[in-house]
Amino acid sequence: MKKYILVALAVLSMVSCGEKKFHVEGTITNAQDSVLYFENIGISEITVVDSVKLNSEGHFSFSGQPVDAPEFYRLRISDQIINVSVDSTETITIRAQYPQMASQYEVEGSDNCLKIKELSLLQQNLLQRAIRVSEIEGLTVRETNDSLRAMIDQYKENIKLKYIFAAPDKPYAYFALFQTLGNMLLFNPRTSKDDIKAYAAVATSWDTYYPGSERGANLHNIAIEGMNTLRIQAAAQAKATIPADKIQTTGLIDIQLFDNHGRQRSLTDLQGKVVLLDFHLFAADDSPARILMLRGLYNKFHAQGLEIYQVSIDPDEHFWKQQTAALPWISVRDPQGPQSVTFAIYNVQAIPEFFLIDRDNNIIGRSETIGDLEQAIRKLL
Repeated sequence: MKKYILVALAVLSMVSCGEKKFHVEGTITNAQDSVLYFENIGISEITVVDSVKLNSEGHFSFSGQPVDAPEFYRLRISDQIINVSVDSTETITIRAQYPQMASQYEVEGSDNCLKIKELSLLQQNLLQRAIRVSEIEGLTVRETNDSLRAMIDQYKENIKLKYIFAAPDKPYAYFALFQTLGNMLLFNPRTSKDDIKAYAAVATSWDTYYPGSERGANLHNIAIEGMNTLRIQAAAQAKATIPADKIQTTGLIDIQLFDNHGRQRSLTDLQGKVVLLDFHLFAADDSPARILMLRGLYNKFHAQGLEIYQVSIDPDEHFWKQQTAALPWISVRDPQGPQSVTFAIYNVQAIPEFFLIDRDNNIIGRSETIGDLEQAIRKLL
């Protein structure tokens, strides 16, 4: 009996030693007593897989079962994040120092993780450059917006050329598709045919190399939804027939929609204030730049009587609420999107679009008639 027990234990030991797992390990110094979280970045949510309280040396080690298709995880302490991708049973080693771990870290054992590091640093640099441009004194709103849009377009072309189209089957190409500026997607198939091509290229490659994967199927769904959205927008613009000059100088037509807190907000209730009526799509490519511009105007003139009434046409209500949660102005959403009566009445031909309203509820101009928005607001105040 003793002999059989020893044999059984030996077999169990061999099975245990032969079990393959992936490993993410390393050190994060200067973070004693901090909790390091190992989180899975799922398609719809981020979940905590494991965590450890770091000691003075900062050693950590996480492991998991091998995957059939690349999976994405992140190491996080507070708001400092290091993104990694896992493919098969590799061992990835990370060395960093807190609190600069998100921008200053070393990675070994994974070429994909090295590329993801490059993408993360490029993304951080883009954000810093966008902030600097938005803070330049002397630039008009139009000049600031044009500079930001050009910066973002150049960034996207570089990422497409070097990371997405160059190797659409790689995990870092998938990661690149979901980069953001602030909380906004840089590559947005809901508003750009070129971005749809990027999603489709990665989706097709994942079909080839990872058939039946959930992420590959999700990419296909995103691309198809984007094409449908663009068709709807094109049809709505074709139906717009109200002359712009009949809207630019007439009195105000009221808008009553529910805001991101569930309260009905009426545009005419803002009489007595100078109002910037802004029609917006948070899923659009230029949304991050526009939000930065609006924040600058709001911070500068709100105390003097400026209010922003922003109408979103985003089809995804949950996405819209997420994007507007931290905005200080009035954010409402038209569930009819670009096919709404409001769009027809105000002759909104393209997004974004704005109207400037004086304290007596009169529309005094729109984007095509106001050269310098900041100067126009200052004059009304």
